[in-house]
Amino acid sequence: MRYHLLGSHTGLRVSELVLGTGTFGTRWGHGASFDESGRILARYLDAGGNFIDTADSYQFGESEEWLGRLIGKNRPELILATKYTMGAAPQSTLAGSGNSRKNMIASVDASLKRLNTDYIDLYWVHFSDGMTPGDEILRGLDDLSRAGKILYAGLSDFPAWRVSRMATLAELRNQLPVAALQVEHSLVQRTTEHDLLPMANALGLGVVAWSPLGGGMLTGKYRTGDTGRAQGLGGKVFQAENSPQRTAILDTVIAIATEHGVTPGQVAIAWVAARGPLPIIGPRTVSQLVDNLAALDLVLSTDDLGRLDAVSALDPIFPHSLNNAPENRNRVSGGMFDHINLPIRPVA
Repeated sequence: MRYHLLGSHTGLRVSELVLGTGTFGTRWGHGASFDESGRILARYLDAGGNFIDTADSYQFGESEEWLGRLIGKNRPELILATKYTMGAAPQSTLAGSGNSRKNMIASVDASLKRLNTDYIDLYWVHFSDGMTPGDEILRGLDDLSRAGKILYAGLSDFPAWRVSRMATLAELRNQLPVAALQVEHSLVQRTTEHDLLPMANALGLGVVAWSPLGGGMLTGKYRTGDTGRAQGLGGKVFQAENSPQRTAILDTVIAIATEHGVTPGQVAIAWVAARGPLPIIGPRTVSQLVDNLAALDLVLSTDDLGRLDAVSALDPIFPHSLNNAPENRNRVSGGMFDHINLPIRPVA
């Protein structure tokens, strides 16, 4: 396992694969037993992993509860991340949901108790509720940091314009920085590449990517009759093979896996890692974890990446379609676009 700094606003050293623990628990009706969760965690730690991602809503609080029992003496060496917005109860309440400061304060205290720790390394705002102003969220996170309850903060599943505004306001006000961004990203969900990923790169945010396997679709297992998340979680966080392009993507993943003598899932994870974000793996069994970890040994060639990029390519959207049109690129560069060394990272 190798380690990366989480963005350019922290010195936090995190492992190149993140262990997602949404499967730690059975309250959703689909997940791993306590013993199997313990074996998954132990195997991940033995491989050198140190970055664990959960949420108060995962398994209605059971994921946090089990982690609080399983982590034990390893706590000082771990980067423990959790989230708030939806709450741990099966039916959220008006006050116990959303991004408000009120819910934030109540949620962090409840998570600390379930996790059996006195601080959270990285606290995510899980979703944008579309109602709570960014100012309120930033002030709450900054206060939690000053109280020693959280060390870093990040935004999960927020639109790019809100992330960029909040990151800038925090910087200007010398508040706790927005350190990281969590998004869905895979060969069958690349729309984050339109704005979210370039924005994160330009602003120096660390990026972690959930569902790099498309909810298991990119393993090819659903072609052989496996149900997995397609039924186990009621189809949530699952990308179906429901278009000619997605069929072509999976065919290409399987072909490259065969050429390398690896599994399709390893190809899918390696592709996400090669594109920059840290993949979040969410194994439900030790055997799935072992398969996921093997992606670290797979180096995709330039040709492999080109084939995968081409088959999964997005249709351009405005304004990128306009700005990137060859005639416009030449107009804004005096006809010398191909002779200019472009910035390594997108300009903000």
